[in-house]
Amino acid sequence: MSGYTIITGSSSEDVRFPLEAGAGSDAVHTNPIYAYAVCKLKTKAGWEGVGLAFTLGTGNDLVCRVIDHLAQKIEGREINELMSNFGTVWHSMAEDPNLRWLGPHKGVIHLALASVTNACFDLWAKSRGVPLWKLLIDLSAEEIINTLDLSYLEDELSREEAIAMIEKESAGVEERKMILNSGYPGYDTSVGWFNYSDEKVRDNALRAMDAGFLAMKLKVGSNDMQRDIHRVELVRKTVGKDVDLMLDANQQWSLPQAISICSVLKDISPLWIEEPTHPDDLLAHYRLAKEIHPIKLAMGEHLPNRVVFKNYLQSGCMGYNQVDALRVGGISEFITISLLSRKFRIPVVPHVGDMGQIHQHLVLFNHIVLGHEVVFLEHIPHLSSKFRNPVKIVDGCYQLPRSPGSSAAFLK
Repeated sequence: MSGYTIITGSSSEDVRFPLEAGAGSDAVHTNPIYAYAVCKLKTKAGWEGVGLAFTLGTGNDLVCRVIDHLAQKIEGREINELMSNFGTVWHSMAEDPNLRWLGPHKGVIHLALASVTNACFDLWAKSRGVPLWKLLIDLSAEEIINTLDLSYLEDELSREEAIAMIEKESAGVEERKMILNSGYPGYDTSVGWFNYSDEKVRDNALRAMDAGFLAMKLKVGSNDMQRDIHRVELVRKTVGKDVDLMLDANQQWSLPQAISICSVLKDISPLWIEEPTHPDDLLAHYRLAKEIHPIKLAMGEHLPNRVVFKNYLQSGCMGYNQVDALRVGGISEFITISLLSRKFRIPVVPHVGDMGQIHQHLVLFNHIVLGHEVVFLEHIPHLSSKFRNPVKIVDGCYQLPRSPGSSAAFLK
């Protein structure tokens, strides 16, 4: 049967979904288009591996062009053989000497690598007839580590240490599998997009509570500090003190601005303040985290690779890790960063550039196999009708995905 699981061809697809007025808006991205650079891998058996990278529209075609280039490198490979040593393959694509000057490990090249990588994992799960989460939790520690590239992490995480970490957590796996029955808790991001009116924000907050969400997020970062304060107070008054409220500035503030406004906002007791300033400015985040302690900072949506995540984790300023498998180099690098985060005892709460489709599998793996605590997973509903197997939310919790693969395929 192995001949039926050989990758016989590949293609890319530029998929874009305009949003309704105001949806998806934040302090920086005023009129986003949710877009995906899609990688498709073909097999003789008819299985199709589907991988996604997320953009906001413009430039999506550039990512697709690189997908076509990278995917050629794995054509002709049998998927199980490929994934048995995928870390080496991933490294060779990420370190392509003719493309490396365009990165390395960031930008268009890395987004394309994410899409190709995610397609490989999707095809691997489909070839075994299981959902991605099931594939991942059934792998041995060594099999997991074989899919990863741990280069440049040797000062913090060697291969031997990574295997030992997973094996140590194996004692609690059966108990942690209870999450498969209860569902993974979500939080609602669609409550407070930046361009929404006060009335819409209030109505959305009440609707989210009625749907069972016990946590929600509000966009901040206005040029008028009082507008931010007013909106935060509005939501807090609407939902009460028992609902977790997170604030997201989408990198809008300078460090002095962030110190000033976060010092006020922390009195409203947010669970975290997200992306307060430029994502490359590690020292600014380090200083801000000290200034507003004990309120924590959440970041990772715009951190491009495992090395940058390592530096943030080493600094101690990261309170919540928001790594996105569609932003870093795919599921492989996501798992690598989750391992690093577990070592530093920082919870992983992914940014869901895929609207939760792929990440619903990955948070189950993180909890069951790596021993990460259950926090919650971001939920954004705007594209639920576009996927073949959309996420299911009941009482504010993600329900167990059961279809083979990573839930990444769109409706035709």
